[in-house]
Amino acid sequence: MNCQTFLHRNENPYQRTRRWFLGECGVGLGAIALADLSGNNAQAESAIQNPLAPKKPHFAPKAKRVIYLFMAGGPSHLEMFDNKPKLTEYNGKLPPAELMKGYRSAFIMPGATLLGPKFKFSKYGQCGAELSEVLPNMAKVVDDIAIIKSMKTTAFNHAPAQIEMNTGRPQFGRPSMGAWTLYGLGSVSQNLPGYVVFSTGSKGPSGGSSNWGSGFLPTTYQGVQFRGSGDPVMYLSNPRGIDTKLQRDSLDAINELNRMRLKDVQDPEIATRINSFEMAFRMQAEAPDVVDLNQESKKTLELYGAEPGKPSFANSCLLARRLLEKGTRFVQIFHEAWDQHGGLTSGIKNNCKNTEQASAALIMDLKERGMLEDTLVIWGGEFGRTPMVQGGNDGRDHHPNAFTVWLAGGGIKGGITHGITDELGFNAVEDVVPTYDLHATILHLLGLDCNNLSVKFQGLDQKLIGVAPAKVVTKLLA
Repeated sequence: MNCQTFLHRNENPYQRTRRWFLGECGVGLGAIALADLSGNNAQAESAIQNPLAPKKPHFAPKAKRVIYLFMAGGPSHLEMFDNKPKLTEYNGKLPPAELMKGYRSAFIMPGATLLGPKFKFSKYGQCGAELSEVLPNMAKVVDDIAIIKSMKTTAFNHAPAQIEMNTGRPQFGRPSMGAWTLYGLGSVSQNLPGYVVFSTGSKGPSGGSSNWGSGFLPTTYQGVQFRGSGDPVMYLSNPRGIDTKLQRDSLDAINELNRMRLKDVQDPEIATRINSFEMAFRMQAEAPDVVDLNQESKKTLELYGAEPGKPSFANSCLLARRLLEKGTRFVQIFHEAWDQHGGLTSGIKNNCKNTEQASAALIMDLKERGMLEDTLVIWGGEFGRTPMVQGGNDGRDHHPNAFTVWLAGGGIKGGITHGITDELGFNAVEDVVPTYDLHATILHLLGLDCNNLSVKFQGLDQKLIGVAPAKVVTKLLA
């Protein structure tokens, strides 16, 4: 029965309940949310049937897929990408008073002196970009990357800063960049997750799974965390006594019940459940083959520094390339190890030893396979480090005013350096790139208009860029 048939019946409408109205008139809360999410009834029906079906971008994209190398903890731009001779000159002296006026930091004391860079810099490539001596492999691909030295964020503690870099706001509960990408474009692969996450550092990111969550989007768009060895996800192998036919029959019965319920209540989370069950079944055949690095040549393994069966950042980078080849849309690798409040020199050396070769190898490998031109690679953390010392004479505090990110492939102009910081590396002073401008640029490269990729939630048109007047950084585009 629907509203029209009820209105023509000789029954007192006041005897009907509000629950009846929401359920019978096709405006249940799930239906309202899904219809608004998709824009119209036809799209809503399509989203119910296959929420991850490929979708057309707003305009022709330069990039079709993304690998985001997230260096959680805050890499020091001053030791890696942003050479500041003045810091060496002023080492041990107090920073200018006007520079520190109103400045907020996480832990550093007001009387902290300036600390000179710990490593030597040289110019590399045809572009002549300056890189630290701890980046010998990145020096080989410097003409393929665009270095942004003028990044700026609003948060100065790890969790909110990581959440802001990945979701657009420092508050929990919003969709991640990968989730927005899947929502806007869908997934090419129907046998593997469209958004895969690895964690390779000494611990997971401070912001936790919210860094790759779906927020107020249906959970089908959230990242799926893969392990570095063994089964990529837990319980992928069937228990003893369960064969494929029994599993398929059981799954068909469960999904039929779910579809009946979905038809009644139109809750997009039921569609997510059906999709996840089916995805898990298909992954049992596809995923073990994808994560088998023994299929790679010795040359490729040596290029990355990867060792099959041994979890590492290098292995994850190589797995990222293999996943993209199979249709995964977005892969993110979190390496939480960059928080050098003390032990800066040894910490940077160790982190670069663990990540730098594979980061450069990823660019080389993608380029050799003809994949770099439509694959966007992003490298960066949630903020930089202070020019002032912390932890004796070998540490730096969190610093949101200036940090470095680099991008490659997928429509990025290689061999350029964008933005400038002041002579002490304290503030970004030219061509400043706030997080929302970086997000707008990434979406643009994927063929998505950041202002038109939105979801109605809590009465507002929610976007990755929030309400900021975000702009695409056109100087980065090829």
